[in-house]
Amino acid sequence: MSSEHQPKIGLRERKKMKTRAAIQHHALRLFREQGYHATTVEQIAEAAEISPSTVFRYFPTKEALVLEDIYDPLLIQAFHEQPAGLSPIQALRKAVKSGLSKIPAEEKKAIRERMELALSVPELRAALLVHVTDSLRMIADLLAERTGRDRGDFHVLAFAGVVIGALMSVQAYGAANPDADFEALIDEALAYLEAGLPFPPPKP
Repeated sequence: MSSEHQPKIGLRERKKMKTRAAIQHHALRLFREQGYHATTVEQIAEAAEISPSTVFRYFPTKEALVLEDIYDPLLIQAFHEQPAGLSPIQALRKAVKSGLSKIPAEEKKAIRERMELALSVPELRAALLVHVTDSLRMIADLLAERTGRDRGDFHVLAFAGVVIGALMSVQAYGAANPDADFEALIDEALAYLEAGLPFPPPKP
């Protein structure tokens, strides 16, 4: 779908997206300054100049402030735009690269910060399992639609699970190697899947 044919986002939706981004921005700043456990939803609400109930309207739990974002629709649209001749992993790899290219640099930095935080806090690691399950279902739905298979098909679920595993390995590697290019790591992980997971020769 070309940009001129993409549906326009209304003023109300843009305001909601702006409010959501502001809440998450203040939450991350406070988590960084005070620590995750020491920061309350009330403090986040005060920093964003809204009520705690408004925070919960956008993020139902404190964990959601770290784990949720608005970028899945970008990736879904990018996947739908990939040529039919591509294999599922090729289409997904190109879609991820396309979707990430549309995210501002500052937002990419915030995404990485949220991922690193999610791995460092026990409560977030537990909540991450639910989030990962939702992501697996999303990938399975995309693949099922593209291949004409059922979303419960074993091979569809196995494909989605392998992709999720690769992305989680990127999170773990990125947390231990903060200078690594996160975007490049994601593409490398998906390229590794595309190549059939060959082990490279050991480094000398």
